Amino acid sequence: MINKLIILSGLLLATGTAYAQNEYAEIARLRGMNETVRGIRPMADGEHYTTLENNDILRYSYATDAPGESLLPSPAPNLVISDYAFSPDERTILVASGRKPIYRHSYTTAYSLIRDNRVQPVLRQAEAPRDASFSPDGRQIAYSDGNDLYVYDIAAQTTRRITDDGAWNQVINGTTDWVYEEEFGITQAYAFSPDSRRIAYLRFDESEVPLMEMMRFDGKLYNHAYSFKYPKAGERNSVVQLWVADLQTGAKERIDTGPETDQYIPRIGWTPDGRPWFYRLNRRQNTFEMIVCEPHGAQRTVYEERARQYVERVDDKTVTFVDKDRFLVRQESHTGFMHLYLYSLRRGILEQVTKGDWEVTEVVGCDGKRVWYLSTETSPLRRNLYSIRLDGKDKRRLTAGEGYYTVAPAPGMRYFITAFSNASTPNLTEVCDAEGRVVRTLADSRKLRDELAASKRPAKEFFTFTTERGDTLNAYIVKPRGFDPSQRYPVLLTQYSGPGSQSVRDRWSLDWEDALADKGYIVVCADGRGTGFRGEKFKKLTYGRLGALEVEDQISTARHMAAQPYVDPARIGIYGWSYGGFMALSCAMKGHGLFRMAIAVAPVTSWRYYDTIYTEIYNNLPQYNAAGYDDNSPINFARMLDDKRTRLLIIHGTADDNVHFQNTVEMTRALNRAGKQYDMMVYPDQNHSMLPDATAHIRQKMIDYTLKNL
Repeated sequence: MINKLIILSGLLLATGTAYAQNEYAEIARLRGMNETVRGIRPMADGEHYTTLENNDILRYSYATDAPGESLLPSPAPNLVISDYAFSPDERTILVASGRKPIYRHSYTTAYSLIRDNRVQPVLRQAEAPRDASFSPDGRQIAYSDGNDLYVYDIAAQTTRRITDDGAWNQVINGTTDWVYEEEFGITQAYAFSPDSRRIAYLRFDESEVPLMEMMRFDGKLYNHAYSFKYPKAGERNSVVQLWVADLQTGAKERIDTGPETDQYIPRIGWTPDGRPWFYRLNRRQNTFEMIVCEPHGAQRTVYEERARQYVERVDDKTVTFVDKDRFLVRQESHTGFMHLYLYSLRRGILEQVTKGDWEVTEVVGCDGKRVWYLSTETSPLRRNLYSIRLDGKDKRRLTAGEGYYTVAPAPGMRYFITAFSNASTPNLTEVCDAEGRVVRTLADSRKLRDELAASKRPAKEFFTFTTERGDTLNAYIVKPRGFDPSQRYPVLLTQYSGPGSQSVRDRWSLDWEDALADKGYIVVCADGRGTGFRGEKFKKLTYGRLGALEVEDQISTARHMAAQPYVDPARIGIYGWSYGGFMALSCAMKGHGLFRMAIAVAPVTSWRYYDTIYTEIYNNLPQYNAAGYDDNSPINFARMLDDKRTRLLIIHGTADDNVHFQNTVEMTRALNRAGKQYDMMVYPDQNHSMLPDATAHIRQKMIDYTLKNL
């Protein structure tokens, strides 16, 4: 999935970089003061939770305000903890130490077990282990190494190799290929049975997937190409199979996933009573099935969803098991809004649990009688926690604030931890009991709140407006300090605009654009047609023609702002990253000089260059919808750039494995052929998020460019 938001944690500054005026450093300082509680893990007793703080694993009581208890041996081991997991009995901790990135989400690491105040390195025979996890009985650890799947016996300290045909750019067992990792959000592609006797896993044959070569420089005398399999829209995907291995006998069985091989299997697992299940999604992504494998080879489709355009992206919480027979499904096809439905493995649909012209955004927990969920019921811009009985009755709102909540639940929902903010309020993290009553506060960002109040830093103000076509759009505005409506101000539009996304949220945030408010600029953001959380109809308006309606809406936003008496209509700019970069380029080309400046970071310039899963779900395959790929590609509109009135800056990292540097190369080729002038900033060996070391430099660059050209 293309980045919806580039996240900067804490104060990240490019090493060795100095600026005459570093406005972004102040923004980064304030962001670093926004307090969060990271890595919350509930414990099985429902009374305690753990966090990862300062390279230590600490255990806390939900109910008692007491210092955390370190779960590491003393003296502290020499580990750089990147992740950790408890064994089912919680007596042992599996610790991942250090990380060597593969792609944006995947990495290899070293593993150790912590038990009885001792640290025991494990999996030492593996060259590059990854995706390790405990079996349900806690006696084994499954992991991947070199594209093969292994199981380690903790007591015997022996390893069993489950597969032996893994090979780079050929076959992958137990982990995912690039496009599954990026778009389906998973890297672990195996699952233990509840009795720990079997393991299901996916096998990816990517031998026919076209090879992408990304040039690496790394400060060396000779650059080299980093090659990986990347399926662009319309091209070959991996052929994916589902296998089950018996860990006692060593026997392996391939599970029938149907005659069609050009399809997706985005999730696998086991029912509570030990039957394998898998999701099946066709290449068009408009037919989704959940299939349960019965004993002796029989299979049953226990849930099926079809849509004319596409079925919304499935994830870990599309289906939530309630017990051995019942499960909840979150879907939008029945009513046009995302809601919860209760199903039986044996009897099919039982109840529509939630209903209304609003959306359930996440299932938080279920105890067999009630389900807890986050929704947009108070506003598409907000999230609140509710609970409701599984028969759809006795709905209760459990959070009182008007803003945006995220929730970390304890088992059985005896407690839950909420993180709350809104446009004017930084993070507030609290422990609540089952009824939503606040037990204690974990973090309140008090110093940041006081500083924001003292400095009178402007906050987002939300508004709606109607375009000349009659569409009502949600938006926010950040006005400069000392705003005087009798004056005229320059305006920067910031946006993402991708299908199902949301940039206009009642949530506290601060980024480089906010530095402009200190310099006399107005910042505006509008969510155009195709964005999410306003129902299926609004979201799917852009299907099959990415970049058509969204560009109209951003141009309409610019015209709406230009008509305001406090705006200088000759000084309107637009910025975007990734999908937003595609939009910024398109607006620069089609704006006929309306935009004085445009900044496009890591932009898609033709959807033919982007991956299968993301592109085809929203645009169909190019073989069947060539116009949807070509009619709105900014490459084909390079001649329309009015470079006398619109200054254009294109920024890209050369090691972007997501939106390839190829996009910028072909865009600049078209601009050069059209005789257009533009500016460009290249970040060698930086990825799609401008990591590992350019996160601050690029933001200061965009501030400087805006101040100079808008």
